[in-house]
Amino acid sequence: MNWLNFIRLIKTIYGKDLPDLDFIESQGLLAVKIGQTYALRFDFLPEQNCRHLAKLYRHTDSLPPESFRIILDNVTGNEWKNNFKAINETPLASASVGQVHKGVLKSGENVVIKLVKKDFAKSFTRDVNSLRSLLKLMIFFYPKLAKVADPIGIINSIEQNTLDELDLRKEALGQQILRDITAANLDKFDLSRIYFPKIHTGLSSEKHMVSEFVEGRTFDELLENGEISYVELLDLFHLHGFFVFCIGTFHGDIHPGNIIRTPEGKFAFIDTGAISTVGVKMRTGLFNFFDGLSQYDYDYCATSLNSMADISVEGAAYTRFRDKFMDLYKDFKNATVSEVSLTKRMMETIKLGVNSGMVFEQGMYPIVKSLMYLDGMVLRCNPKAVLVRDMRRFIDLFKKVMNT
Repeated sequence: MNWLNFIRLIKTIYGKDLPDLDFIESQGLLAVKIGQTYALRFDFLPEQNCRHLAKLYRHTDSLPPESFRIILDNVTGNEWKNNFKAINETPLASASVGQVHKGVLKSGENVVIKLVKKDFAKSFTRDVNSLRSLLKLMIFFYPKLAKVADPIGIINSIEQNTLDELDLRKEALGQQILRDITAANLDKFDLSRIYFPKIHTGLSSEKHMVSEFVEGRTFDELLENGEISYVELLDLFHLHGFFVFCIGTFHGDIHPGNIIRTPEGKFAFIDTGAISTVGVKMRTGLFNFFDGLSQYDYDYCATSLNSMADISVEGAAYTRFRDKFMDLYKDFKNATVSEVSLTKRMMETIKLGVNSGMVFEQGMYPIVKSLMYLDGMVLRCNPKAVLVRDMRRFIDLFKKVMNT
């Protein structure tokens, strides 16, 4: 993807018409990943554009059976197939990087076989390096872009998450990290609703993975059909918030296609290759910010934001920041998610802080991305929800864990 096509990509994403998904997919994996990222940007784009871009999570071609057989043979071999009674060559699902097929082990266990569809790494890395050079040039002429929008941080996050996604061994490693955190905290926090499907590491490699078949449907499917409750979404955010705020290590790509609700009501975390971490200062500052926000204590919010900056402001500069902060949040109390986007307001808040002289740690994007997922799912499920107010009880629970 050259810079001219990158400009065309941005134009189709931001254009008056719905984004051209065929063009985006024709530009390769990086373009698809950028499109998927913008599918979450309810703070920038009209809702219909975001919903259309969200099709990139499932608007992908699957391999025909003969290609599937060839690739599977190349990464496994005949002896590997001897472990199976059957392998269905029609995929259950296909995404930008891989596709999933159902199989049955000789033991009778139902499993899924995830296969990376082709060798994306070389072209993807080339496109990332080209785009990174273009972004650095843009930042040279407009330095504030780096502090406000963090485009390099975003492209670095996309790069790392995608390269992790291309190595399916990372998914098993990421799952084990989350399993260990869960096991170590069962006596402190109710994590009983989380479920991790078994991964057969002995039957898996970099390009293919065998794991337990999980009955149920993704949150994306449930939201699409109006079959998930707002209470269940709050339960998911309750669990994810524990990992983000209490631990600082969390599922870095918890979009609605990566959570399956089982018939028993468990939430199965899948595609755990992207594990994100955030430093103590950042996660504590953000937690305090949300603590204040949930009580509409804007003085505390302003203080918390300033305290989490690597370079804070004082005196008259802080007073000017605080006055603008109060004005920014004058319409926030009891506002529904359809009236005020939490993600958009947070982006405006960071921008205000930067323009006031604050300097924040690079790498906030994984947490901002979690907010995008949260905003987007609630907007699809219950646009009249007052999300920040409803999160209050979870914040009190997080506080108890963080203080122990």
